[in-house]
Amino acid sequence: MSSPLIACHECDLLQHRLPIPEGGVAKCRRCGAPLYRNVPDGVNRTVALAIGGLVLFVFANTFPLLSMQIGEQVSSAELYTAVKTMWEQGEKALAMLVTLTCIAAPLTVLTLMLYVFLPLKFGRLAKGTVGVFRLLATMQNWSMMEVFMLGILVTVVKLVKMATVIPGLGLVSFFVLIFLLAAASASIDTETVWERVDAQQ
Repeated sequence: MSSPLIACHECDLLQHRLPIPEGGVAKCRRCGAPLYRNVPDGVNRTVALAIGGLVLFVFANTFPLLSMQIGEQVSSAELYTAVKTMWEQGEKALAMLVTLTCIAAPLTVLTLMLYVFLPLKFGRLAKGTVGVFRLLATMQNWSMMEVFMLGILVTVVKLVKMATVIPGLGLVSFFVLIFLLAAASASIDTETVWERVDAQQ
């Protein structure tokens, strides 16, 4: 039985998909672009990181991002209150963009990761895995929490001369979540998913 074929995403060269060692990367023989990789223990790592990410997501959206103290007055702001303030001030497009890229997209990505990889961990395949896995790849492009974090840092630098700025647990969780989400995305074992799909067809 011949090995399955794979097309290079860069130069469209059709070539055979061959087994690679753990941690290895298969590259296109014509242009050298990476075709697929063998992620060590990718399923377990993705599940663990996605669960950790969901916990941090709850913290980031529940606890204050920042507190500002001016004299005796202290005011705090959570992520959803920041979105609400933007909306009330007429910045509706910006409020919707922040909601999409910093709340909806990360939550969807983490949920889809668990939907696909948690059954795989127990040797099963969730219903509609092919469509959900493709949706996961699309939604990963919409998660842009690092851009919002950069905006927060710029705001802190501007406010620090006028008030005492106290980072909250929500900000710490938000910051760690950015790296956790990136690690979870990097640990996705695409090959394992398609192999399980092929095995069931």
